[in-house]
Amino acid sequence: MVRIRGMIGDWPVDLTVELDESDWAKLGAQLPVGAAPISQPPVKSVSQDDAVWETTKNMLRKAGQMTGPELLGQLEALTGSTGAGKRLLVRLRHCAEVKVVSGADSPVYSWVEGS
Repeated sequence: MVRIRGMIGDWPVDLTVELDESDWAKLGAQLPVGAAPISQPPVKSVSQDDAVWETTKNMLRKAGQMTGPELLGQLEALTGSTGAGKRLLVRLRHCAEVKVVSGADSPVYSWVEGS
């Protein structure tokens, strides 16, 4: 039996795969003879979504404060999609480093100092 645990994006994964003796033999036959054991876990690569999220936070951090429409315009330019820009705005609303207040005409997104 093999247990695989981890994350796919924000989704937790806990998968158990049961293999019988013949499955193990087939799997073992696929390994090169004299293969060295893996001594280190693979380095986690930064996904494109993580990079866009970090860029989004840095954009607001540098600006300090932006109105919703202004920020959406920049996020649309960054992602190439209105939908993706709106999803990032929602994510910012739930980010501990961001404060959102209702402005006269639109919400105002502010970076919280010291975060």
